[in-house]
Amino acid sequence: MLKFIKGHMESIAGIEIYPIISLLIFFIFFVVLFWWVFTAKKDYIKTVSNIPLDKDNNQNDDIL
Repeated sequence: MLKFIKGHMESIAGIEIYPIISLLIFFIFFVVLFWWVFTAKKDYIKTVSNIPLDKDNNQNDDIL
């Protein structure tokens, strides 16, 4: 089965660019994510982390 797929993949012109593009998208996404995490303001992180515990903003209080 692998020989069948490999044979067809080798016959497609320009297919070698897709793994490179995928790797670049993956790498750029995580670089941007790490950059955002390290540059985020501590007040914003604290506010967002307390949202699930905040009774005023909890939409599910009616169900319980």
